Amino acid sequence: MKRSTRAIAVAAALALAATACNANDRTAPSGGNSAAAEQGGTIHLLSTSKDIHLDPAKSQNLGISTVHLIVRGLTSWKTSPDKATEVVPDMATDIGQASDAGKTWTYKLKPGLKYEDGSPIVAADVKYGIERSFAPELSGGLGYHKSLLVGGDKYTGPYKGQELASIETPDDSTIVFKLNKPFGDWPWIVSMPAFGPVPKKADSDPAHYDDKPVASGPYRVKTNDTGSKLVLDRNPNWDKATDEARTGLPDSIVFDMGLQPDVVNQRLIADAGDDKFAAATGTVIPPALIPSVTGNPAVKARVAKSPSGALQYLALNNKRPGLSNPEVRKAIEYAVDKQAVQVAVGGPEFGGELATTLITPGLDGYSKYDLYPASPQGDPDKAKSMLAAAGVSNLNLVLAATNTPVGLGVAQAIQQGLKRAGITVTIKPYESDPLFDLTTGPKGDYDMTVSTWLPDFPSALGNIQPLFASSEIGNGGYNQARYSNPAVDTAIQAATAEQDRSKAASAWGALDKQIMADAPVVPLIYARTAFLHGSKVQNFYLPSYPPYPNVLTLGLSK
Repeated sequence: MKRSTRAIAVAAALALAATACNANDRTAPSGGNSAAAEQGGTIHLLSTSKDIHLDPAKSQNLGISTVHLIVRGLTSWKTSPDKATEVVPDMATDIGQASDAGKTWTYKLKPGLKYEDGSPIVAADVKYGIERSFAPELSGGLGYHKSLLVGGDKYTGPYKGQELASIETPDDSTIVFKLNKPFGDWPWIVSMPAFGPVPKKADSDPAHYDDKPVASGPYRVKTNDTGSKLVLDRNPNWDKATDEARTGLPDSIVFDMGLQPDVVNQRLIADAGDDKFAAATGTVIPPALIPSVTGNPAVKARVAKSPSGALQYLALNNKRPGLSNPEVRKAIEYAVDKQAVQVAVGGPEFGGELATTLITPGLDGYSKYDLYPASPQGDPDKAKSMLAAAGVSNLNLVLAATNTPVGLGVAQAIQQGLKRAGITVTIKPYESDPLFDLTTGPKGDYDMTVSTWLPDFPSALGNIQPLFASSEIGNGGYNQARYSNPAVDTAIQAATAEQDRSKAASAWGALDKQIMADAPVVPLIYARTAFLHGSKVQNFYLPSYPPYPNVLTLGLSK
């Protein structure tokens, strides 16, 4: 969990740093799609990345991303412009049958599933694919299952003939998972790349399986020029009738890789030639190009904006002498000028909505509330009176900040807001890796830091457990507030085990308010992302979660 959540948090932070502006209405996302998507054609996806991991064991793709065009899972994600993202059956007949109080999960494969060569997909292939993800030589993928499967903490993969006994395949269509604790969100876990089927006979060279994995989804790899171009064409043995997550509309998909962010967006603004059939799926609109977008109605109509996104927050180190008193932390809740932070990330049109909760909009468990109501600029007088009542004066704090223009701008906005409440803040800039090591390491030698967080799957668990469980303090964990509350830890365990989705959402919502009553962090912004697409690209929208386009449903108009 720590490794994978770090990756998505860093990715979200980079997206935020490259974005500017937001819109405060919470209506369906814009995107300019006015024509119907049709079968056929070639879509071009413009990418700044030079690496696209297609090996399910190595991939950190979310459930609506590249690898899932090629590789299916037991479950998948169904997104909508105006509804919450759902977990739906993919290769499995349902999202899972739980037993043993949520510690055992059983799946049945749909009949007739085939690989690109026409051979059948069987349960043993899913088991083998998962086992590969434990091999040290195939590290880097999303790994939530590794800490949940019985024996996963000691298992090192199948390449020395060992199997993971907690994954059982009693027949070709049945797969059973034995967990070491009840886990209600297991249906989301089995949507992750590592749960894609891998036939053992195709894995003779694991180091190069990344180049051309065996396709179970609607597309297969035609050519793969690493770092420059990836071309996918149709998998003739994919059956749309078995797949409710993918449309499989284009005949081919071309990834143009290794491009500069400005180049991606300038090409989409121009909307010429093949770029009419192109889209940016991982490159947000840079601040410098926003005038070119907003100043041209035809271009602005081709912008898709997310209704919400990652949570940006100010973590207050609860272990530090100046911040160990919850009354001081509550005073800071009132002192922060959130509007100045919003301006620093680009303003109210594209950048982010002011945040007051830990669970972000679009996830089950979110409810709008504000335990520390103040104007958008904060309430410095109230903060001063609270500090005085706590017997605190001349408070001096160090803010560890990301050494980027946006990161420093946010830090300065916080510094100025706290100054009005009589709190002196010294900004100490760090590059991203040293900052991560500082705030997740054992010493915790900092007072405050600004962070951005996006869960790897749409569950409020991802907003609460990694950031506030005592087990996530230090050792690479992301509890940067160093917050520890035994009652909260117990409640997190109970919510994690809950299988009833409605009850789980209620439990996570209650935890949101319980934690905020201790004021370990200051929610700042629900960061919004914005992406451009060409005039012929359809079904291009950003759901409530995640704040990225769903590449599994894109199509083209003539």
